[in-house]
Amino acid sequence: MKKILLLSDTHSHIDDTILKYVLEADEVWHAGDIGDLIVTDRIKKVKPLRGVYGNIDNDKARMEFPLHYRFMCEGVAVWITHIGGYPGKYNPNIKAEMASNPPKLFICGHSHILKVMFDKKYNLLYMNPGAAGKSGFHQVKTMLRFVIDGDKIKDLEIIEIGKK
Repeated sequence: MKKILLLSDTHSHIDDTILKYVLEADEVWHAGDIGDLIVTDRIKKVKPLRGVYGNIDNDKARMEFPLHYRFMCEGVAVWITHIGGYPGKYNPNIKAEMASNPPKLFICGHSHILKVMFDKKYNLLYMNPGAAGKSGFHQVKTMLRFVIDGDKIKDLEIIEIGKK
């Protein structure tokens, strides 16, 4: 069983509130637009981190993190990318792979809109944690927390960490 904290679009912002939730997780996943790598460096000091780079990230972030990250967590096939779209409106660059090899959990960032939905066509759970940073049009900083237990994704929680 793994407790996951999922965040995205930090845009160089990390504070004690975010770090409090980091400490409660077994792993932290970041869905891109990290900004300054001080964000991921602070997280990696205390917890394992998996992440991808986003469209605002510089060469240093692109050297450290991939554009797409596919892996197994317990019995769940996971795919994290920054600009992936959402069910029914996937990014054209990923449609072919989504059709031929869908994950069980598909995670994106980019939109700053928290969204969780089940995609019946590909039999997968889609998650976008919204934005944990201060930059962008969102009004409230958000993250997601959930548990992966074997092949089950459960105990999903929305975390609102205040106005930006």
